[in-house]
Amino acid sequence: KQSGALKRKLQSPHGNPPLKRGRKPSINTFKKSTLEADIKKGSSSQKSPPKKQLTGNQNESQKGKPFIKTSSLFRNNPDIPEIHRKAVQQVQENVFTTDSFSQLDLHPHLILSCVAFVFPDLFCVLHSVQKQTIPVLLQGKDALVRSQTGSGQYLMCTSCLLCLQRSDGPYALILVPTRELALQSFETVQKLLKPFTWIVPGVLMGGEKRKSEKARLRKGINILISTPGRLVDHIKSTECIHFRHTQWLIIDEADRILDLGFEKDVAVILNALNAKRETRQNVLLSATLTEGVTRLADISLNDPVSISIADENQKTLKPASQTERQASGSSNCMDQENFAVPEKLKQYVMMVPSKLRLVTLAAFILEKCKFEKHHKMIIFFSSCEQVEFHYELLLKVLSGGLEAEQPEHSSLSSAHLQFLRLHGDMEQEERTEVFQEFLKSKTGILLCTDVAARGLDLPQVTWIVQYNAPASPAEYIHRIGRTARIGCHGSSLLVLAPSEAGFVSLLASHKINVSEIKMEKVLSSLLKDDRFKLHRPGRKKSCGVDPQEVRERATVLQTRFENYVHSSEGTVRWAKKALQSFLCAYTTYPRNLKHIFHIKSLHLGHVAKSFGLRDAPQNLTALQTAGSKKKTKPRPKRSDLLKKPHGKRRLAEILRSEYSSGMDTGVAKVKKKRKQRKPG
Repeated sequence: KQSGALKRKLQSPHGNPPLKRGRKPSINTFKKSTLEADIKKGSSSQKSPPKKQLTGNQNESQKGKPFIKTSSLFRNNPDIPEIHRKAVQQVQENVFTTDSFSQLDLHPHLILSCVAFVFPDLFCVLHSVQKQTIPVLLQGKDALVRSQTGSGQYLMCTSCLLCLQRSDGPYALILVPTRELALQSFETVQKLLKPFTWIVPGVLMGGEKRKSEKARLRKGINILISTPGRLVDHIKSTECIHFRHTQWLIIDEADRILDLGFEKDVAVILNALNAKRETRQNVLLSATLTEGVTRLADISLNDPVSISIADENQKTLKPASQTERQASGSSNCMDQENFAVPEKLKQYVMMVPSKLRLVTLAAFILEKCKFEKHHKMIIFFSSCEQVEFHYELLLKVLSGGLEAEQPEHSSLSSAHLQFLRLHGDMEQEERTEVFQEFLKSKTGILLCTDVAARGLDLPQVTWIVQYNAPASPAEYIHRIGRTARIGCHGSSLLVLAPSEAGFVSLLASHKINVSEIKMEKVLSSLLKDDRFKLHRPGRKKSCGVDPQEVRERATVLQTRFENYVHSSEGTVRWAKKALQSFLCAYTTYPRNLKHIFHIKSLHLGHVAKSFGLRDAPQNLTALQTAGSKKKTKPRPKRSDLLKKPHGKRRLAEILRSEYSSGMDTGVAKVKKKRKQRKPG
């Protein structure tokens, strides 16, 4: 009876077997219990009742979610916050009008070239910005033009051409911020000028031979397209260049020119133009109106006509709502600026913990460019080192570079992924080759920095991925402007860490709407690729999406990345260098965004995981010298440098080195002063 009563007493109310009485554990039972505990971690247990120690909130979060055995990739990640944003009405621009070029007072050959040679399917009708701007330019007035990127701004700049002679030199000067945009503008002007064989266009940009550029300038260039730095170089060193007949100055992407630090170069160019000819027509073009652009307009424009398509649309809805903002040039007004977004552009945001960034990016690339196909994608990074590192890593792991290790899955990688890279540290010949290749291809993935964020017209781009967040809403607009151009469809994805969720609210304050994509949905695309399947004997195929299998495949993919990174000392050093460049770029966010992007909010170990590193590196500052291509002499120790007599300038350079701490610098200066006092 006593034994029966004891069984009833220990019997659980759910009908589970009775609990055993505690006894003194032996070594064998201790090992067995610890092994069972490890196995049961995170796995659902039907035999044991749920723990009563859980709080009410934890109980609610656990309801309906089975415990899943996870790897370190999915542990200790910060919670992904819910995005709370107000639904705002985005600023829209009417890109096309019902009018045609024939209604303007233009040369018939120029109208024919616009319709026949440039883009015959799109330019048979006038764009809104062209309709408003070309009549103003034909009247000889200066203009400050603000219109959404991809709306045909630069085409109107070549619409005011007259009969010229090649020997007269530049009649029109077009300044652009990047070499790729200079090349593209030059090709467009060439198409427009096909009927005008006597008008000679030319391009000047860094990376090209100065000797050949001087020869072209000597023969004569009537429409000169140039980057500011190279033009200043020729102004100072080339005698044959002159601006006696220059009647038009067009500054395209004016805000980007100022962001890249060309303000002094633009001032030199304006002084050179004013020295030869004071009266000319000036045009400033930009998709965003910043304080710097307003300041540049005050310097270069003479009583300009301000043209803004978005403001015109707003006036029809709310009269005089934007006029005060456009007239004022204060920083507060610039912060409140609303940006026009293409109507057929779908914008998404995805919250991803730092540890899962790399596998999530890889899964998104596989989903869009391998399984869906017919996609052309641009991925933006914040530094050149990141572009190089991710290009090699994704090329080796995703594009079949490591398929020799898995011959049984070779058929699965038959859909070859084409990766390209573009950044400012590449040689000019390679940059031009990559740009032309991506321009002509129908599919492909371009990894790049913001060198490709401005003005470039890359046809058939369907997806823009911002892997590193932009430094401002204006930069966000320019990046997404590479897709959905001139009435086409396109999509963009912004990848943010949980600590960066405030950037979504900042975009909403500028009337930019983004929808959320769940990270789990993107990772589930790995179920379509059996290369990352974890083979277990006797495992049955699950119907639908199994969260456990998704996590297992993501872990296998992360392991592939880590194995490649740790396959040699060179790849480890390259990963650390890319990580260092990411951290350096993260510290350069402007002050008004520090509450969103702060270096202290990053977990270094988790961020290192996204670069294929298994542990957080200890000595990041020494990587630049260790990984540099140029072989330099080993640097002597600081104590040796202080013992040897050096000039003041040399010692100052050493003390200001970015690898020395502030304390070392102060101590070194004190030692130097004491040494100077001793001989006296």
